[in-house]
Amino acid sequence: MKTTSRFSFIAPLLLAVLVLAAFVAPKLKKTSVSKNISVGVPEGFTALPDDGIAVKYPSPRKPLAVFSNANGRVDFSVAQKPSTFSNRDYGLLLKIYKASIQNMYSKVDFLTEDIRTINKRDFVVLEFVSSVADNRRGSNLAPIRRYQMVQYAIEGDQLTVFTFVAPADEQAQWQPTAQAVMSSIVMK
Repeated sequence: MKTTSRFSFIAPLLLAVLVLAAFVAPKLKKTSVSKNISVGVPEGFTALPDDGIAVKYPSPRKPLAVFSNANGRVDFSVAQKPSTFSNRDYGLLLKIYKASIQNMYSKVDFLTEDIRTINKRDFVVLEFVSSVADNRRGSNLAPIRRYQMVQYAIEGDQLTVFTFVAPADEQAQWQPTAQAVMSSIVMK
């Protein structure tokens, strides 16, 4: 009987500690991505070298920077590309990028679709869980599911894209970090 009463005291205490730990702000290190862009990168994340970026993100236009956690399962990247849109087109960009994301994946559950001002700069913000299913006949592979937060900003003739990606089954762990990283972006 003593064991049960001791456990009944410890269980709520343990639960309270876990709940409070979930609300602790992640530690970010201010990092310069380019002469006009800085962002808070989570402690423990490291910048991928150019050859690492080329392997993980094969593209003719490589990202400006990619930062990964220790096991390489979670990434934060910053990319730029030319754009004919202006910063007055954010409403249209929101619709275009939302539709593009929906076409890219088998299933998308949007958590956030918004235009926000962060550090005096407007961003299109899309936060979602994506699934890619292998639809080949006879395939028994489980869908690949990812939690993603993407922010878009226009500056002059450049579109800058900030992307945070984590496995969907780790969303609860990484969502506060993704939101903190995205809120730390400063574009001059």
